[in-house]
Amino acid sequence: MSRDRYKPDLKSRMDLDVVNMFVIAGGTLALPILAFVASFLLWPSALIRIYYWYWRRTLGMQVRYVRHGDYQFCYSFRGRPGHKPSILMLHGFSAHKDMWLSMVKFLPKNLHLVCVDMPGHEGTTRSSLDDLSIDGQVKRIHQFVECLKLNKKPFHLVGTSMGGHVAGVYAAYYPSDVCSLSLVCPAGLQYSTDNKFVQRLKELQESAAVEKIPLIPTTPEEMSEMLQLCSYVRFKVPQQILQGLVDVRIPHNTFYRKLFLEIVSEKSRYSLHRNMDKIKVPTQIIWGKQDQVLDVSGADMLAKSITNSQVELLENCGHSVVMERPRKTAKLLVDFLASVHNTDNSKKLD
Repeated sequence: MSRDRYKPDLKSRMDLDVVNMFVIAGGTLALPILAFVASFLLWPSALIRIYYWYWRRTLGMQVRYVRHGDYQFCYSFRGRPGHKPSILMLHGFSAHKDMWLSMVKFLPKNLHLVCVDMPGHEGTTRSSLDDLSIDGQVKRIHQFVECLKLNKKPFHLVGTSMGGHVAGVYAAYYPSDVCSLSLVCPAGLQYSTDNKFVQRLKELQESAAVEKIPLIPTTPEEMSEMLQLCSYVRFKVPQQILQGLVDVRIPHNTFYRKLFLEIVSEKSRYSLHRNMDKIKVPTQIIWGKQDQVLDVSGADMLAKSITNSQVELLENCGHSVVMERPRKTAKLLVDFLASVHNTDNSKKLD
């Protein structure tokens, strides 16, 4: 029944009941509730930041900063280095360290985890002089590793999408740093035929329409389209949250465009492809079968070039593997580490 069918006096009594509820509460509950509603409706980006803060705190992830000269890295961590390899996690394009939280939830608490903001992202320094090419990012991550002395003992390196591109090249350039590698639908491979997404990108490059890159949304509608592009699972995201996600990103979109054009340039586009045969450590390749961004055939391409590798293809999963299948991805990672390093796997999902 529509609202205009209600009797006026009934509506008035309902409004009065709501007012009375807040009066009776004496403001104790009213203010927090009103603050939450206001945040959701008026400042959804603030709510998103609170969400990440809450989950970091709940999962025991602590945020720290470390400097290499005048360059600052921001990272989160849990645990301490031990007899098991530390795990360094590299996020994808325009994301940040907190994208791993959904997967961290399912990882054992006795692992030493480090999630870093990639160059120019979130709390890590953004400089107009920075080399944003894949090689440049690899060098920056190596600086970060040395700052933490993470390579005092070889560590396990994980990367997804752009982060997977960087991780693969890192393993090729600094083989003594890395004991094993997980590549989650990495960028950087050269395919014999382009999928629809890559074809569209090339058309945009040729027309110099950098304002329309699908991975850099500027409206809630474009954000929804990007989520559908990256995910096989269709998330029902409220309009306010879509707006919040856009609001968080808009101040950084100029940087994202610059970065995007750099990583798809001739110098960087196929860096992983050129270096994949130099990867000698045990390598796990995880890919969503329904990936619309980077074709799943890349998994077989990597497996043929990396001698000691294994492939895990996930059904009903797109490009955002960590978001869509966090529990499964965590289990695959822990099982892989156990098989490669002969560690106790009995508490893999506490």
